[in-house]
Amino acid sequence: MKSSSESFTNPITVVIADDHPVVREGLAAILNSQSDIKVVAEATNGEDTLVVCDQYLPDVLLLDLRMPRKDGLQVMAELAARAVCGPGVIVMTTYESEDDICRSLKSGAKGYLVKDIAPQEIRESVRRVAAGESVLSSNFAAKLAESIARPQLSKRERQVLKYLANGRSNKEIAQILYISEHTAKAHVRAIMTKLNAASRTEVVAIATRHGLIKAVPG
Repeated sequence: MKSSSESFTNPITVVIADDHPVVREGLAAILNSQSDIKVVAEATNGEDTLVVCDQYLPDVLLLDLRMPRKDGLQVMAELAARAVCGPGVIVMTTYESEDDICRSLKSGAKGYLVKDIAPQEIRESVRRVAAGESVLSSNFAAKLAESIARPQLSKRERQVLKYLANGRSNKEIAQILYISEHTAKAHVRAIMTKLNAASRTEVVAIATRHGLIKAVPG
């Protein structure tokens, strides 16, 4: 059986996009040490990233989310809008928020990795994405799974939940949000149903456990 490093006749071409030179140099050294991977270009901002991707048509793009002159999400959106098939995008970041992970994956990223993972993991991630697979650091996978499992409340329900957690009555919530008391009561009932809670106190406990509201210091 051939190893992953022997399965490609031609080297996997990679573009590295990051505004920090030390990061770019480190990633280039990690990848260029392999015979089956070749870094063909580097970019320091979003606009240059699009230019070099058009020029070199890389197999994989290692992309930082926070860059000047178009961030990583804008770059992915523009690459997706092009007629030609774009590179497999691996987001390399120091940010671990669920929102960043979800937005990146929805924008078309095939991988989401933290910058301080082991060099071998970076190399194998590039190989897997070049082969059409998706990769996600284990800590990010856990965050994503937790996000998916979390009850989904509407924006208005989150507003109602915040005041409910502060001990406000339906009438007070209605006055604060400029809605009828009947509507406030309906939102509270919907929140209790979504959280499978039998009381307002249980709503607060479950919402705190899921991270929907912050725990009140004791």
